[in-house]
Amino acid sequence: MIRSDPSISPARLRSRIEHLFELSARKILSLERSWNPEDGTPVFTVEGRYTTRGWTEWTQGFQVGSAILQFDATGDREFLDLGRRGTVNLMAPHVSHIGVHDHGFNNVSTYGNLLRLMNEGRIEENGWEREFYTLALKVSGAVQASRWTPVADGLGFIHSFNGPHSLFVDTMRSLRSLSLAHRLGHVLMGEHDCRISLLERMVKHAETTARFIVFYGEGRDSYDVRGRTAHEAIFNVNDGSFRCISTQQGYSPFSTWTRGLAWAILGFAEQLEFLETVSDGDLTPMGGRGRVEDLMLRAATATADFYLENTPIDGVPYWDTGAPGLALMGDYLDRPADPFNEHEPVDSSAAAIAAQGLLRLGTYLESRGRPDDCSRYRGAALVIAQTLMAPPYLSEKEDHQGLLLHSIYHRPNGWDYIPPGSRIPNGESCMWGDYHLRELAVMLWREATGGTYPTFFGPPSGEVADTPSQWGDRR
Repeated sequence: MIRSDPSISPARLRSRIEHLFELSARKILSLERSWNPEDGTPVFTVEGRYTTRGWTEWTQGFQVGSAILQFDATGDREFLDLGRRGTVNLMAPHVSHIGVHDHGFNNVSTYGNLLRLMNEGRIEENGWEREFYTLALKVSGAVQASRWTPVADGLGFIHSFNGPHSLFVDTMRSLRSLSLAHRLGHVLMGEHDCRISLLERMVKHAETTARFIVFYGEGRDSYDVRGRTAHEAIFNVNDGSFRCISTQQGYSPFSTWTRGLAWAILGFAEQLEFLETVSDGDLTPMGGRGRVEDLMLRAATATADFYLENTPIDGVPYWDTGAPGLALMGDYLDRPADPFNEHEPVDSSAAAIAAQGLLRLGTYLESRGRPDDCSRYRGAALVIAQTLMAPPYLSEKEDHQGLLLHSIYHRPNGWDYIPPGSRIPNGESCMWGDYHLRELAVMLWREATGGTYPTFFGPPSGEVADTPSQWGDRR
């Protein structure tokens, strides 16, 4: 179990965050100089150099968005220019991409970050630039919502690239594309000019995920442990009935792939923040605010608790809680994770994603008068951040293009590089891990320096976002 340290605070992490962004600048520029976009999208490193892996183009937004986050943290306009140029030159195909469930990854990380910075007054107001970002986000949310599979009980989901039968846990974080498009006043237009609510589709997808992907220890099957997640749920598209759970990147359907767990923690926590910007009337067709918030909070806290209980004390999980080699590692949860062990790899990218989710969830619960839960989740998030912002996880070598070391992409397929003399993958980075470490660092930097709480769901005007969740007296 993760052991909180009350001495850790964002203010005490300032020097680590500064060091992280000093390294980050060099790594962004190294990739910018060496990468040819015609070769595809950078996905993960092999011997310290970014390479591609053609599965789906889901990581380009993290590459471009990393430059925008670098500007966010440092104010260095070289990186703002890189992010703007990359968004214009590379991201348009992702806005209209009908074949993936990744719009919240690609487009919110680019167009969304730029619009957020303009809303906060961090970049200069420009009417046409604002409309450019806004239109892209509206279209992206509608295209994402169009990948719709209706299922029993009036629910439904945005199906994965596997096809209309497949619901992925990953999509909970990508779901923010629908929420942001709704916040900007958009709808999906269907046959006979039918206006389809993006808010309703977001809520239905979240409820379907909460019901079929998240477990609550209620005897659903022999492996029903509260808070664990499956990677995939399979449905019969003929009648909408649930058939079974499955996995693509985890060890088995009946164990928990920890990056999928992390996507759920962050996705549900972020949607709880979004719901605070939605009127009671808008939520009435979905059963009302209380019902919607309760199902989201139940899933968020269950998954967060499972992460805390099934992760080593320093906050970095092994890639799957059921990975067979863990049985050979003794009391591995009672000591720091070991990325150089002989049995199973860790996944630092899962830790970076989960840390932000725990931070957002804790802040949300503080606003709901639950200070003990806030302290527990925030304390775990800060432990993870302290761990990731130093070796052996922070990449300090000049010739390594990655920022966050010891991440895993696809262990079952054997895609991750195993260095000579090792039995498991280690020492490499991935685009989503690097991006989410930067996103986490921006959140903590803003809290440490009294900045605005970063959220994508502020007002669509040029005003500074009056966010529903605030840092409060921790500033």
